[in-house]
Amino acid sequence: MLEVRGVDTYYGNIRALKEVSIDVPGGSVVAIIGANGAGKSTLMKTIAGALPQRSGTVSFLGEMITGLASHEIVRRGVALVPEGRSILSRMTVRENLEMGAFTRRDGKKTARDMDRVMERFPVLKQRAGQLGGSLSGGEQQMLAIARALMSAPKLLLLDEPTLGLAPLVVADIFAIIREVNAAGTTLLLVEQNVKQAMKVSSYTYVMETGKIVLSGPSRELLQEPRIKASYLGKA
Repeated sequence: MLEVRGVDTYYGNIRALKEVSIDVPGGSVVAIIGANGAGKSTLMKTIAGALPQRSGTVSFLGEMITGLASHEIVRRGVALVPEGRSILSRMTVRENLEMGAFTRRDGKKTARDMDRVMERFPVLKQRAGQLGGSLSGGEQQMLAIARALMSAPKLLLLDEPTLGLAPLVVADIFAIIREVNAAGTTLLLVEQNVKQAMKVSSYTYVMETGKIVLSGPSRELLQEPRIKASYLGKA
């Protein structure tokens, strides 16, 4: 579904991504792990068109999306839930969800999707008239995911969805990830909770200093000594 080939992305003169290549098969959950500053969020923003790449290509469903504006990439079926959620805090929950569907022109389907999202996230249905900024951290993360789902994505990019959340909320978020994937949406997941990310995913890429340094089936990498030592706290 997604092919990233030899991508370089810069912040000014700083090379943040160095010839990064990854594949995301349709129907899968693929994880990207790595330390802070490894380039994970930069990669997600590059795929979503929020950061321009200097070289390399990104293709989605066989179509080159390199250089397209973010809203054009959303129209093609790729949605990003950014690190930090970036909800519209002065707009209501319902208005946030409506903004998630801003590229759509299928009114009846959009209305049906709104009903489905409200059923999938009952806490958002209860708080539909509240301002987004009044929600708890976990509720805001659910709103950010639900808003992205309102664009009817084929590929959902999740950047650190459990960052700063309580353990019970983390469990809820991973349950949502499984449910969304089971319903047919492909996911690319950047996640600090390495063990859970690798349990929910079929394939994992490891990033260090802007490069992919290791990759493989998640179950196999969970037994990799470097992964155990660096990310799972096991010698």
